[in-house]
Amino acid sequence: MEPNNSQVNQRIATISGHLNPPNYSQMEGGSSLGRANCRAKGGSAGFKVAILGAAGGIGQPLAMLMKMNPLVSVLHLYDVVNTPGVTADISHMDTGAVVRGFLGQQQLEDALTGMDLVIIPAGVPRKPGMTRDDLFNINAGIVKTLCEGIAKCCPKAIVNLISNPVNSTVPIAAEVFKKAGTYDPRRLLGVTMLDVVRANTFVAEVMGLDPREVDVPVVGGHAGVTILPLLSQVKPPCSFTQKEIDYLTDRIQNGGTEVVEAKAGAGSATLSMAYAAVKFADACLRALRGDSGVVECAFVDSHVTELPFFASKVRLGRYGIEEVYPLGPLNEYERVGLEKAKKELDQSIQKGVSFVRK
Repeated sequence: MEPNNSQVNQRIATISGHLNPPNYSQMEGGSSLGRANCRAKGGSAGFKVAILGAAGGIGQPLAMLMKMNPLVSVLHLYDVVNTPGVTADISHMDTGAVVRGFLGQQQLEDALTGMDLVIIPAGVPRKPGMTRDDLFNINAGIVKTLCEGIAKCCPKAIVNLISNPVNSTVPIAAEVFKKAGTYDPRRLLGVTMLDVVRANTFVAEVMGLDPREVDVPVVGGHAGVTILPLLSQVKPPCSFTQKEIDYLTDRIQNGGTEVVEAKAGAGSATLSMAYAAVKFADACLRALRGDSGVVECAFVDSHVTELPFFASKVRLGRYGIEEVYPLGPLNEYERVGLEKAKKELDQSIQKGVSFVRK
């Protein structure tokens, strides 16, 4: 039996609707594209994920890689510019996740409603000569606004915060959630995975190993001297000369600057950051699914040191962080590095807290 015109039009509207924000586009003939019940036929079971800042340098490759993740059933892409184009492009990939685009502040709440995981790469990138603190005034305001939306629309979502400076933006997010009465320290994670990814790669290069088999704990924070690789705890166990320790520590701490300078004004670490962000998001989704033994490093609400936030290994579960691990035994070089990291971190954390409380 041939479908009638009404059925055909409805199918087309259903398939097309997820591409366009409410009232953003209309079907030929003037009927609005319905979004509420729109779902691609054969859509997969899984989690609902939103990317805030999806049209940016990190956001676009991040969105593409999340579209490929079989644990994602619905992928919401939000930005203040260019989201319809990115959404249309990525939606053509033949993977299970349904992609929906949201454009501008007025559609932020629609983008966030019902989400299980929210990933935030939004903000301006670092340029040559800029420190992460130079980004603060712009990115702090962006993160505050986005987190206010999360507190209102999906307070139980796991939040992966990428926007720099992470050492300050995570405390900003925490203060926003506290003000809203929704703060759950288990659900807020600053993404420091790129430091771990770099550490694994650089150690593997020096030792002649496969980086996929290397695990370097990186603690502290996510900027300069606050990034502290614990080379004494590398798996598989490795023996380094002092020269190698100095070289590796310096390169891991300044990996971001290495990319910024190499791109010569054309951007910062976007592709490797997107890869690291997806690796971390996948760990969060596996934990939400109920997988056991999911352990990664992240910048979180912490009692590991006297500081209120600190990056260390955490075990993830169905409700976010289940356990924050202690640092373990440190050698003298690492103890000195830890004191430097804490001094710098304290200032960055206070800067974030003060931004919201002022």
